[in-house]
Amino acid sequence: MAQVTVRINGFAYSVGCQDGEEQHLTAMAAEIERRIDGIKAVAGQTGEARMLVMAALLMADDIFELTKALREAEKRAEAAGAAPAEPKVARKLNRLARRAEDIAAGLEHN
Repeated sequence: MAQVTVRINGFAYSVGCQDGEEQHLTAMAAEIERRIDGIKAVAGQTGEARMLVMAALLMADDIFELTKALREAEKRAEAAGAAPAEPKVARKLNRLARRAEDIAAGLEHN
């Protein structure tokens, strides 16, 4: 298992990941940082926990909307007689959600 140090909202966190996933983890951390920067631009600086919760909620909303759009596209495709979307897309969305939860859990322990 690899260890990556990421910076989020000015704080360094050491997070474990599978070997070879370091770059992906760094990119996810950058996305969280981007979300926090957006929150700061709108709401100003608030507590770190609040920032992380708001970023997590924004990302969870994105996952929810993407999953909903996937389901709707599958229904339309099925109604049109096309093959349903690959289960691979659904698995990727689920994996993304699990990774976000793992990162959040790792942040809670640091």
